[in-house]
Amino acid sequence: MVYLNYNNLDNETQQRLVSVSKKDVERKFGNDLKRYAKAHHLEYETLLEEEAIKNLYSYEYVFNI
Repeated sequence: MVYLNYNNLDNETQQRLVSVSKKDVERKFGNDLKRYAKAHHLEYETLLEEEAIKNLYSYEYVFNI
């Protein structure tokens, strides 16, 4: 669960969430993504970024108002 302050949804907070999601995706699927990127001639960092953004939708958010 991700706890957010409703008054603080600025760019810095969004980048922190993407960074946390990247680490999560890399931990879970890093080797698979590297193989996929190599097999399909894709840049690994771009693929990781896309998957991290998709992963954000799987989190449960709690907003403190």
